Amino acid sequence: MSQPNRYAVLGHPVKHSKSPWIHQQFAAQTGHTLSYEAIELPVDGLAQGLQALRDAGLQGCNVTVPFKHQAFDLASDPTPRARLAQACNTLWFDGERVYADNTDGQGLMCDLAPHLPGPWPTLRVLLLGAGGAGAGVLGPLLEQSPREVQLINRTESRAHELCQRHAALAQRMGVVLHAAPLAGHGAAFDVMINASASSLSGAASPLDARALRAGSLAVDLMYGAAAEPFLQWAQQHQAQPRDGLGMLVEQAALSYALWHGVAPAVAPVLQQLRHQLR
Repeated sequence: MSQPNRYAVLGHPVKHSKSPWIHQQFAAQTGHTLSYEAIELPVDGLAQGLQALRDAGLQGCNVTVPFKHQAFDLASDPTPRARLAQACNTLWFDGERVYADNTDGQGLMCDLAPHLPGPWPTLRVLLLGAGGAGAGVLGPLLEQSPREVQLINRTESRAHELCQRHAALAQRMGVVLHAAPLAGHGAAFDVMINASASSLSGAASPLDARALRAGSLAVDLMYGAAAEPFLQWAQQHQAQPRDGLGMLVEQAALSYALWHGVAPAVAPVLQQLRHQLR
């Protein structure tokens, strides 16, 4: 009997990942037989670990913290959105070629669409974080043509660098894009996206509440216990809180479609996953 096609999510840490369960649900929907596992690699061990896994038959993988920038550096054929982000979360292989994409941002846009406080062209957006997660979100966010996007990061120079790389896209989409210092962010944004690592340390938010207005959509890309302090903070200030669980399932579905050529249904998987995490 032939072995099932092998896929994985690579990270450090990664044992908590829900991706194996999600991809097994997608496989059951679409009639595929596959193996998908969570594999933890040393922080500096992506290149060596990935080569060993490819030699052992790995056909594709997702990558998560802290490997998204490293994965891009290993790619021979990144998609335009992965090249713009200089970070990727999805790899697949053909001989010596390493194909790469970033489905995070598009996944987030799919998840947020029904929850927005207005049409994208009317919205002011605050994006917190210029690391791998923020880089993956910014391009697809600009493609929605919001009125304004302000990017803030603890290291301000990284925010300026990311804005500069996306300047042509922002101009083409008619978006006012600019970076600001962490302590100097504006006020009353319609959408706030926390793509920083602040939730991993148990912080509610590194910002003060003037970033929000009543009815703002406040999104943390984390989920489960890690996102709770942020979600509670947002709710206390009359914002609409949302965690990153929907994004997790949406980006996984986009990765699955790249690998298998079929788009799985997201809604039933997300519903089951939320029930599990109650």
